[in-house]
Amino acid sequence: MGKAASIRLGIIGGGLMGKEVASAVARWCHLADYPVKVELTAVCSVPVETLGWFTEHFPSVKQATTDYHELLANPNVDAVYCAVPHAMHEKFYIDTIRAGKHLLGEKPFGIDRKANAAVMKAIAENPRVVVRCSSEFPYFPGVQRIVQAWRQKKFGRILEVECGFLHSSDLDPSKPINWKRQVEHNGEYGCMGDLGMHVWHVPLRFGWRPRNVRAILSNIVPQRKDATGKMVPCDTWDNATLFCEIENDGYRFPLTAKTQRIAPGQTDTWYLSVSGDRYCARFNTKRPRTLETLAYEPGGAQIWQSEDLGYQSAYKTITGGIFEFGFSDAILQMLAAFFEQIQQGNSAQLAFGCVTPSETALTHEIFTAALASERNGQVVNIG
Repeated sequence: MGKAASIRLGIIGGGLMGKEVASAVARWCHLADYPVKVELTAVCSVPVETLGWFTEHFPSVKQATTDYHELLANPNVDAVYCAVPHAMHEKFYIDTIRAGKHLLGEKPFGIDRKANAAVMKAIAENPRVVVRCSSEFPYFPGVQRIVQAWRQKKFGRILEVECGFLHSSDLDPSKPINWKRQVEHNGEYGCMGDLGMHVWHVPLRFGWRPRNVRAILSNIVPQRKDATGKMVPCDTWDNATLFCEIENDGYRFPLTAKTQRIAPGQTDTWYLSVSGDRYCARFNTKRPRTLETLAYEPGGAQIWQSEDLGYQSAYKTITGGIFEFGFSDAILQMLAAFFEQIQQGNSAQLAFGCVTPSETALTHEIFTAALASERNGQVVNIG
């Protein structure tokens, strides 16, 4: 990976994911033989009370502010992780890029296609800045094995792909509303914008861009209580099922992508299943250590095998191979990919890099087409 480097990180957004990223930085020594040192030096969060958690746990934080412009003006910040509501993406991301700070942003990278295009324009105007989007789940060992199988062309002709991200956080209708349930802050994509990047990261990295989509979107709980107890509109899509047609190597196959906030019994389930005429593989975070595969030779038996993977990460760590990989490990691996990209530059090809800006633009094409499909009740072509 080249000469050792030191990168100073600032975090904009002191909520759940801001704390998770900071915690991953605190575990940086967990990476073995990784030649990039990362230090958390600044944090910005509008609720001033959240700043104390960062300053208490990170003596390296020399700047704690409620004004993100002050953080962007700080010469002791090289890169920024930004986790703010979708309606703020366009302004915050563009300001970060123009300030010359490398950026790891959150999905969907703009509240809509127009906002995403504006961010893409800023990226093109600042080519030295590394900009990537957050997506942790593909760094699980089981998914990385599927990535390896794809690169080795094991699958043969792809027959079908199923992928999704499901949880049941909104099953309770008495749960109060928050910004993710309001179009004004979350955008019209609803659950697609908030969860969809996790689902599409691997398919798009494989070059599986949909030709068309037929979407079935559901707003299951149309009203929820606000902070005062008053019932207010809950106007985003809770669940989305997208039926897509993929063209690959001169033939076509179906891809079904699901993003659901109301999936009974699902806490945080990410899954990927790829079926080919020579090889099949499937992974589900319900069984995070397990990869299921089927290798087929013409005329041979068709037998699914279950393999217990243990801890096999893209970036080497101090953890023994017999132990289990988890979500916090996936975040650490994703950050390792981001900082390696900064060290090596935009043009460097990594073993498995973070979501690229062009991939975020593709998801906006898909989600915009899905909205049109729901409105018209028809298949909508993409691109």
